[in-house]
Order: sequence, then C-alpha cells, then structure tokens
Amino acid sequence: MSNHLKNATSPYLLQHAENPVDWYPWCGEAFERARREDKPIFLSVGYSTCHWCHVMAHESFENPQTAEILNRYFISIKVDREQRPDIDSVYMAVCQAFTGSGGWPMSIFMTWDKKPFLAGTYFPVHARQGMPGFVELLRAVAGRWNSRREELLDSADQIIAQLKTPEATYDVPEGERLCERAARIFASGFDSAYGGFGPPPKFPVPHNLLFLALYAVRENCPDALKMVEKTLTQMRRGGIFDQIGHGFCRYSTDRYFLVPHFEKMLYDNALLILTYAAVYSLTRNPLYLDTAEKTARYVLREMTAPEGGFYSAQDADSEGVEGKYYTFTWDEIIAILGEEKGKGFSETFDITAQGNFEGVNIPNLLRSNDVNASWDEEAQKLYSYRKNRARLHLDDKILTSWNALMIAALCVLHRVSGNERYLRAAVRAERFLGKNVSDGLGLRAGWRDGKASEQGFLDDYAFYVAALTELYHSTLDGAYLEKARTLCGEAVNRFPDEQHGGFFLTDADNAELFMKPKETYDGAVPSGNAVMAYNFVRLYQLTEEEKYRKLAEGQIRYMAARARDYPAGHSMFLLAKLIYDNPPEHVVIALKERSDLEKIRKRLPLLANVILVSESPQYPLLNDSTTFYICKNHICLAPKNIWQDG
Repeated sequence: MSNHLKNATSPYLLQHAENPVDWYPWCGEAFERARREDKPIFLSVGYSTCHWCHVMAHESFENPQTAEILNRYFISIKVDREQRPDIDSVYMAVCQAFTGSGGWPMSIFMTWDKKPFLAGTYFPVHARQGMPGFVELLRAVAGRWNSRREELLDSADQIIAQLKTPEATYDVPEGERLCERAARIFASGFDSAYGGFGPPPKFPVPHNLLFLALYAVRENCPDALKMVEKTLTQMRRGGIFDQIGHGFCRYSTDRYFLVPHFEKMLYDNALLILTYAAVYSLTRNPLYLDTAEKTARYVLREMTAPEGGFYSAQDADSEGVEGKYYTFTWDEIIAILGEEKGKGFSETFDITAQGNFEGVNIPNLLRSNDVNASWDEEAQKLYSYRKNRARLHLDDKILTSWNALMIAALCVLHRVSGNERYLRAAVRAERFLGKNVSDGLGLRAGWRDGKASEQGFLDDYAFYVAALTELYHSTLDGAYLEKARTLCGEAVNRFPDEQHGGFFLTDADNAELFMKPKETYDGAVPSGNAVMAYNFVRLYQLTEEEKYRKLAEGQIRYMAARARDYPAGHSMFLLAKLIYDNPPEHVVIALKERSDLEKIRKRLPLLANVILVSESPQYPLLNDSTTFYICKNHICLAPKNIWQDG
C-alpha cells in the first residue's frame, strides 16, 4: 500500500513510496496533521544514491515494527536534499549544532511549527557499537513529548536562538593576503606521497585545485601547481577513477585513492572535467586531457537524457552490495579476456587472485608503470560484461545547478580539445534547460518525468550564469552573454541580504523556515555566493559596465570577511578574487568575415575576455583583415591580424 510519496517526482522519495511508514513529502498537510493530532514530526533527509540512506531504509523504514511506532507517535516527512537544498541547509546546521557533525541520512525531530529539538544522522534499528538504536530513540522521544515536553521545546528554542545569532559585519584589513594564506593551509595539509589533502576520506574538491592552479600561475608559485598535478595524477591512476567505464566516484576511503565510495555524482564529474581540462591548458600533460575526455564520454554515454539534460547520480550499490558493479575477480578477467590478454591486463591494473578490496579487485594503475598503454579494447569487453552482470540505480532527475556545471565543463573541454562534440552537447543541454526549467524570467530547480520542480535557488541562478558565460566564450554568440546578464540581474533582485550583504539561498522574502539559509563556505560544490562573486567579475571584465564593478567589489568585500578565519574553505571566491586582481587578456576582435570566427575561437586563451565588434573608427581593420586588439598586464598591445598564443 502506497503512502503519500506515490506522486513525488524525486527518485529518492519514490524509493520510499511503498514503505510501511506513512511518509509525507514536505507539505502543509503534514504539518497541519501534526498540529491537529498533537504529534511531533520526524524529518528524514537524504538522496537516492546515498548508501547509508539505503541501509537505514532497509533496517528501519521497511520494517513493519519500526513503521508502526513511527505511524503511532509521529508524523513522518521525507525530503530529497538535492531537490530542497534550503531545507537541507537549515536542518544540517541544526544537526551540526546538536552533534558537532552532519551527513546523510539526516534525522530531525521537531514540532509542527518546524522547531527542531533533537537531531542525528544514521541510527541502527537497535543499539550497537555505542550507537543508540532507532526504535529505542523513537520510544524515548515519544515518551518525553507526552510527559516532559517543556524540556524538548526549551532545547528547540536554544538551538534556534543559537542559529539565528545576527551575522557579524566586519571588514578585512588592507593587505590581508587571503589567497596566500589559503595556499599555505593547503600546503600544510598536502599528502606529498599520495596527493590530496588531509587524512582519509579524501574528497576531490576540484575547486580547491582550480584555485591552486590559478594561484600558481598568477603568483609564480610552482609548488602550488605541483600539489595540483600530484593530486590529479594520483586520482587518475587510482580506483576513484573508473578505469573500465570512466568517470569519477564520490571520494576515496583511503589515503591512496584506491578504494572509493562508489557512487558517481554529476557535479563531481563536471568539476573534475573542468579542472583536468584547465590544468591541461597550463601544463599540456596529455594524461589530463585524456582523463577529461574519458570522463566526458562517460557522462555523455550514461548520464545524458534523450532530450539533452544530464542525470544526477548513479548508485554505489548493486544487488544490495556497495561496489559490486565495479569490482572483478581474477577468474572473471581471465575468462573474459583470455589467458594472455587477461594476465597482461591484470598486471597493469593490479588484479590478483587475492584481490585488493575485500577479496575482489578494483582496477587501478597505482602500481603500474604502464599508465599510457592502451587497453581500450579489453576495457570495452569488461565494460560490456559488467553491464550485463549487475545494474546500478540511476537518479534520473535533472537539476538546474548541476546541469549548469556540466555545461560549463563541456565548454571548457571544447576549447582546450577543439572537439565540437562537447560544445554540441553543452548547447543542447542549455536548450533543454531553457525549455524546461525557465519560468519567464525565473528558474525552476530541476525537472523530472515531464514536470518542473519548485522555484529555483541562488545556486541555480549563479551556476547557470557561469554556464552561459562559458557558452559565450566557446561560441562568441552574444545571445548567451545577454541571457547571462538577464539571469544575473534576476539573482540580484531575488536573493539579496540587504542588511549584511551577500545573497540568501532562497528568495529574500521566503519565510517558510525558521531561518533564511545563506551559504558562503564551499562544500562539494562551490557556494552560490562564491559563484556570484565570480560572475560579477567576469561580467564586469567582459562588459566594462560600472554596475558590475560595484557588484563585484561589494561581493568580494562581503566574501573576504567570511573567508578571513579559514580562507581555504572559500577557494571559489579566492579564484574570483585572483581574476579580479589580475585580469586575464581583454581581446576585442574587429571581425572582417564571419567565416574567420571558427578558427579564431578555438585559439583564444581559456580565461580571455573576448568581445566581437564590427569595423569602426575605434577599432579599424588592419590591412583590411580581421584584427585583434589585446590588452593584458595593464597595457594594450599594438593591433595585429594573427592571434599568437602568449
């Protein structure tokens, strides 16, 4: 018998639609019923490819005895964090305040007026290994709700008061070297032996690597680039990169990038394509371009909808076992590839009879000296075999912000590779977004099964503007720049914090939650506030309009104050600041023939600000041919007819 999730669009909610728990989506009906029946609310937040969400669902939410307790004493609400980042942001702050940490599944107990009084993450169905059991916790909360409710309400009031402390306003002193401090922090945590930063689990965090790469160039700091290259090379060689079907898994559970958490997220792969392509443009190391292109091929093959949008994620689990889809035994390799090829492949990719992970093998190149050898034919055979052996769950919702990241990444990859396939995919995906998630001047947060989801958030606007800017640089089509300017203006109007600066995650007048979420710290993806700083800088440098200069300087001041305590947590903002302080080439192209455009746009520097104009008194044609007017390093060069790199 279905519960109230049966008509949801979220794959995560639909996974729970047949639970014996009487789940509601986040809706007024659920809160009104809780008020009417005088019951607390149990809020569970997760996402469809979350391994521990699956575990808790199987242990507790599919369990009739646990469901009976929930249904008797609580009103239960399920939220997909990827569809409702605002709810996730607010209650994750609650979870961290209660427990000192966070994660998913997130479990919140609260009143019908949305005041939280207890929080946690995963709970086993019964107590084990020092963790409280979910059944015992439910009974304890229900008992206290009926006998000592004032204590729970006091706890809720204290947490809310703590979280609603007014945001401090302060300026960063002149000369504060945030970028230099961030680089030093990264250096202090760098694993020089195996790449990455800090102890495991090791997350890729590509925007940290992008910042360090640009910092290395702008500040002539080769050690910063060495950290980037060591990390990118180790990840490419490791098991975190799918050596058979390509693309990157979520993070490494060990120091070596060997054993990943096997889920694949669109945003990770988008940001890593962008990072590998950008660092290739600096180093010309073919391994980086190969990695970016293989990752893009994975996305276009497995994560792309027929209509052109990009799906959200693939699960870590298959047939209830994490990583089963990706691992092989020695015998499987020999049976599929034959004795001779199988042994050669196994030697290269660390396949043994004993296994390198729980008795099976994760193909990797960490022990190999044969990184550049071609095993494409053998990999294709193994890829076909594993697709027929087990299946992965696909989260097929199409999120605006994550799609924008992939569009931007494909544009960058197109410019460094010259392969038009990537640009065609980016253009098609943007056309899909324009058709399906654009609501007049506004955006929706996503789309699935013919339906657009709720109103868009700051990240949707910020990332989409960045994607449109990259599309403009790849095509030099002014329509993309105009659309970027329009959406940027909408974001400025919808999300501003007029009192403290910066931007809220939701519409500034949204009062649905007890506090307005506002994110400045970079997580797995850059914060919307950081990307807005980047957008203002790029639009100012492209248009030279005063309004963008003011917006850029205001957002830089605001973000600098937020980054002062721990600048390494704000790498996307610091990247924007580097570009503002050290502008890339400004190139005005006086175009003679439209046919010149194709060969021109493929040779321009990755970050160059390029403007197309017709012949004019200000920009006359030299020798009656297409002419480049280039300014860099605060000086303007003599016009010329041939673009020369550097």
